[in-house]
Amino acid sequence: MKSPERVGEQLARQWEQADTRRRLLLDPSAWPAGIPIGAPSSRQLEHDISAVRQHLKSWRDIQVGTVQWRPRRYRSATDAIDVPDLWWLADMDDWARATGDARVQHEARRLKLLLPQIAPDIGELFVRRRGLWRDRTDHDVLLACEVAALLSPGVANGLPLRALALAGMDSKFLEQHEALVVALLDLRFDNQASLLGLKVFLGSGDTAAHWLLVVPLSPGLLPFAQLRVRARELALCPLPGSRVLLVENEQCLHLLPPLSDTVAVLGAGLDLQWLDTDWLRNRPVGYWGDMDTWGMMMLGKARLALPQLQRLLMDRALFDQHCQALAVREPVPADVSLPPGLDEDEVAFHAYLQVQSRGRIEQEFLPTDVVFPVLTAWAREKPDSESRSV
Repeated sequence: MKSPERVGEQLARQWEQADTRRRLLLDPSAWPAGIPIGAPSSRQLEHDISAVRQHLKSWRDIQVGTVQWRPRRYRSATDAIDVPDLWWLADMDDWARATGDARVQHEARRLKLLLPQIAPDIGELFVRRRGLWRDRTDHDVLLACEVAALLSPGVANGLPLRALALAGMDSKFLEQHEALVVALLDLRFDNQASLLGLKVFLGSGDTAAHWLLVVPLSPGLLPFAQLRVRARELALCPLPGSRVLLVENEQCLHLLPPLSDTVAVLGAGLDLQWLDTDWLRNRPVGYWGDMDTWGMMMLGKARLALPQLQRLLMDRALFDQHCQALAVREPVPADVSLPPGLDEDEVAFHAYLQVQSRGRIEQEFLPTDVVFPVLTAWAREKPDSESRSV
């Protein structure tokens, strides 16, 4: 048999489980909730009748929810005894009060007030990740939601974050609430904000913290097999070799073959402003990214900086060849209907991806026997080749 206090402690522990919070707050079928109480055993009735009487009294005196009683027969009693069976809690307010835990009650009350004011996907995020809002005021949390809805990739256009004036926020708001804003942006932009960092994602002028992976693809070009270089520094310091291969994701390193006189730069993602530099303008530059709307948007952005840039392994024929086995749904398509910088074929491919139910093939999943020949052929082209797509 469980006392109201013991059941309350059990409920408070369940509150710590994200799936439980989601069910209680977002699933209407969760209510009313019947919590098992547990009946006294025959041994308890025979040897500790005072404890049984106290148990029955404590459930008769309960002030939260409704207790369901049922008759139970015991060998030591002539008549059936009504014992508490289920504690029925009508809603989240009842549940929070039943825990007897002030912290649970406070969190439940705040979520109940916040959820009607925010979008359902943000509500689910807040229910699962309490750390995003628990130590912030409701005003700041709601303001962060409003600000995040106004932000988009590159919106800073080179300005420092403190220069952005949106929704009445002060100059330090993005710095003080960065984790919350990044999590909100990740919902809209397929985790790009957390992958790149807020400054890089927004295109702030202060992106010195973003490191790129530089890998020589032929021996002797660099004294290291791999090294990390800040994007800002890479814009000022020419790399050795005659060719540069830009790869959207670092996870593709295992797919890069040896390429003569070529250095690969991996992991730039949306951070492509550094490409607008003198030392790159006269070099053959290949670009390989995901076949999805984000990849095409990044391709266009890179092309604007380097008109000679060649697209590699990003076309409809390749997509159609591998879509049955490799294509997945793009969780959050890029919010650009027609990315600038794309040629006619690329515009058509982008439009094609937008109408696919599974319009995404991540580059790291392409087979080696497909990637190696394409990259090797590109590296063998003459520097003055007019080809733009392989």
